[in-house]
Amino acid sequence: MTALDDLVRRVPPPAVPVDGHGDWRVAETALGLGLPDDFKALVRRYGRGEFCDLLFTYPPFGQCMLIDYAVRLLDGERTVRDEFPEDYPYPLYPEPGGLLIWGGTSNGHHLCWLTEGAPGDWPVVVWQPRDGDNYELYRMGAVAFIEGWLSGRLARRPFPAAFTEAAQWFDPPRDLSHVYIRLAEGELAYPQRLRILRDALAPTLDRRSVEMNDGARQDMFVATEAQWQITYETAYGHQIRVAFPPEDDDRARTAILRAAELMRCPVIDATRIDGMPAWNF
Repeated sequence: MTALDDLVRRVPPPAVPVDGHGDWRVAETALGLGLPDDFKALVRRYGRGEFCDLLFTYPPFGQCMLIDYAVRLLDGERTVRDEFPEDYPYPLYPEPGGLLIWGGTSNGHHLCWLTEGAPGDWPVVVWQPRDGDNYELYRMGAVAFIEGWLSGRLARRPFPAAFTEAAQWFDPPRDLSHVYIRLAEGELAYPQRLRILRDALAPTLDRRSVEMNDGARQDMFVATEAQWQITYETAYGHQIRVAFPPEDDDRARTAILRAAELMRCPVIDATRIDGMPAWNF
């Protein structure tokens, strides 16, 4: 069994990967480097997307390509290095043995290879520019790193446990509308309201639940038949956040407003991700 086999068993890949196929020879010629076989296999199985709302990769095909986006990031870092060389213990691609970015996280990490030796031997470096240019070296390939992170087998935890301690999943990129529905508090306790919301949108699948120090909560799940992404929370105001394909707008409006009624929580307003009003009442 390979690390990719373990990863596929743990997190099913999409039936049709987005940007998962292309001419690797063109990509490698453009980079002037051969690329690791495990990364090629990862891209073929998963394509472009995100693990657990956190970790994403840069395939060399389609949008956000390894060749263009990651190389531009490194060009920007070289400019910063000119002023603060002490913050850069490793060379940067295309310098010999330099860091080459193959992925990232929504928390701002760069996931890199240290391109010393043969591509199959390149270790992973997790680089966090937002945290005083913190670097962690993992002597394994990209796929083993991702599977080790998800399984908890890494000796050093690279990211907060909250991202993997419950459900684990992979989301390919989709065009989604985002609506935030602000609610009055209502008379029922939070757990009752959450149960009513999930029952109204059933069947659902857990994603992640977080309780803040002040008692506020954030519960994330998926309405599996419609593949809507739902967050119910009091962490940033009492609200339901829903992400859905644009063609589901009327259906999502009906379902969410009906759920709010069952929760006994009057709707204050609904806005889109840009702050503009949504779903006129």
